[in-house]
Amino acid sequence: MRDDDMREGAPQPSDADAIEAALRGDDTAPPRASLTEDILSLVEDGKTYAEAELNFQKSRISFVAHRSKSAALYVTFALGFVHLALVALVIGGLLALTPAIGALGATALVVGVLLGAAAILVLLARTSARDVAEAFKEDGA
Repeated sequence: MRDDDMREGAPQPSDADAIEAALRGDDTAPPRASLTEDILSLVEDGKTYAEAELNFQKSRISFVAHRSKSAALYVTFALGFVHLALVALVIGGLLALTPAIGALGATALVVGVLLGAAAILVLLARTSARDVAEAFKEDGA
């Protein structure tokens, strides 16, 4: 039944009531909506649902895009601050080592440590890249 056909608080006939009335031959049973009306109502409800779902997805995409942009900006600044901290660490290391081993010795030691750390990270990255490549190789190759 359509919403505009129903009265507030009035009991509505169930399918069982309608079947019982038809079996008794009772023609006083309240009229039920036709199948065509039910199908049209279903199509209308489907359209309403589709529009609501589309609007929900649009708003969700807008929210995610805004939050992703903010997150990317925050990560960029965080990486910038980490970079500045590492530069300060290198300069601090140079200043701390200079009195003990001289300016050239401090520079050589700090550069050597940094290059060694970079070499270790490159080896780890190469191992990870090989693992990824192995995962995509075909079994027969």
